[in-house]
Amino acid sequence: MAPERGTLLTAGGLLLLLLAVLVVPSASGCNRGFYERMINDFCFTKFELDMGGVERGLWCSWPDTMETYEALTNCSYQVALRMDCYWPNQVVDRFFVHIHQIYFQDCALTGRLLHDPPVGILGPFIAVPVLVTLLMTALVVWRSKRTEGVL
Repeated sequence: MAPERGTLLTAGGLLLLLLAVLVVPSASGCNRGFYERMINDFCFTKFELDMGGVERGLWCSWPDTMETYEALTNCSYQVALRMDCYWPNQVVDRFFVHIHQIYFQDCALTGRLLHDPPVGILGPFIAVPVLVTLLMTALVVWRSKRTEGVL
């Protein structure tokens, strides 16, 4: 009986799983259901443990999560290779979309955390247009009160 998705594997279960993936090649090609279970039980479990060691506020920081994410990618590739599955494939696509929905849904597309610029930079961008608007309004009012030279 295979472990349920998301459960932690015991040392013996992990060894058996590793042996099944590495030693027993698939004679009939890729078994997508088994491949999906393997990457969930083997790769996702390891990824969950690794991400648990990273502070939640740093999940969107690429330098802090790059090694863990690369290990997950490599794991899914190695399992696919051992099981005669193409990589990437639809199972891997769904797997990574699921990972991103759980861990990276609040991250900016560029990988950088979004925040307001410092007041020293933001202040002039607010003050200059306001002052120009007031100056132009004063100039129009002053010019409209002067009637000399107007035909």
